[in-house]
Amino acid sequence: MHLNDLSSCSSFTRRSFLRSASAVLAVGPILTEAHFARAAALDAAVPEFSMKGIHLDANENPLGPSEAARKAIADIIPNGGRYAPPLYFDLMKLYAEQMGVPVDHVQVYDGSSAPLHFTVLSFTSPTRSFVCANPTYEAGQRAAEIAKAPIHAVSLAKDYSHDVRVMAKADPNAGLIYICNPNNPTGTITSKEDIDWLVANKPASAVILVDEAYIHLSDATSAIDHVKAGKDVVILRTFSKIYGMAGIRCGFAIGRPDLLKKLMDYGNSPMPITGMIAAQASLMDSDLVTARKKLIADTRNDAFAWLRANNYSFIPSQTNCFMIDVKRPGPQIRNLMAQDGVHIGRSWPIWPNYVRVTVGLPSEMQAFKTSFKKAMDTPAAAFNEMPPLRSRRDGVVV
Repeated sequence: MHLNDLSSCSSFTRRSFLRSASAVLAVGPILTEAHFARAAALDAAVPEFSMKGIHLDANENPLGPSEAARKAIADIIPNGGRYAPPLYFDLMKLYAEQMGVPVDHVQVYDGSSAPLHFTVLSFTSPTRSFVCANPTYEAGQRAAEIAKAPIHAVSLAKDYSHDVRVMAKADPNAGLIYICNPNNPTGTITSKEDIDWLVANKPASAVILVDEAYIHLSDATSAIDHVKAGKDVVILRTFSKIYGMAGIRCGFAIGRPDLLKKLMDYGNSPMPITGMIAAQASLMDSDLVTARKKLIADTRNDAFAWLRANNYSFIPSQTNCFMIDVKRPGPQIRNLMAQDGVHIGRSWPIWPNYVRVTVGLPSEMQAFKTSFKKAMDTPAAAFNEMPPLRSRRDGVVV
């Protein structure tokens, strides 16, 4: 697409592109997985962030962007002085075609953190609550706090899926029900049948937000059919996980145009051309998702086999992260492993004795096994000599 082809794009996409630079509403800090990982490191008395060592703490993909995406980034660098609106519309058009929805049903963002934040602000308020699972990804709750919305955190079901029937009844005035599927931190699936039931039985005024950041890593079925049917559903997707673009940034919100317009009222930062061209190249690589899904699953399943062989308790996952019950405060294990240069993920308040581990490269998971066993074999008395655990906010609750 060339600049003189912009007239072929829908008026909605033109308006949304321009509106992204004009919003002035105060929206508070937009938090990402990186913020929560850093806060957990501080909590475990890891003093300074470094890219040295092995990082299994932020659900990143150590494979990075695909070869096609890397080449696309390198090729476009000479045009880094351009805003390149055609890239914006080309990417939206390609993504809409692949998702099977009209182009005005998708909106591109620099990752999925911003649309998650904006969706919560759009549909919650002091009189319209935010309903979520517990534990789940925390960023939605932080946005709800900014909106001064009541928060109903519903414990996961026995199979670690979202307990949609309890969530539907949590508040008849709910503004937004958040379903992270697969769930972060557990990596577990909520069935399509349960999501279908929730869409059909939700409070009349509520919007369902389905965060599918990890869906490519799993066998879960997307809720995209509800968007196609015009339901009160918004879906989030990101290129940070299976596509390995967490540091490059690209993501999408998918929903009815009237729902997406409410998000755009909060603005949208201009997309980096590197993120747009890398996302486009990734989408055009037909083998990428299948190959990476298998590689990550093989590495994850090897870790599970080792955990079982050593009688460690964990929650089986379908994504690139899983939870282990360490039978003691999670930060203690994180602290010990950090001393070996192996950084694992955080605990959640409802499960203080669990830690989350991101699936790394096979060599990184071997280092994890060595360090984890060493930490778990450490006598309890040794923890009395460790630095005191800290609980920091710095904009993040851990």
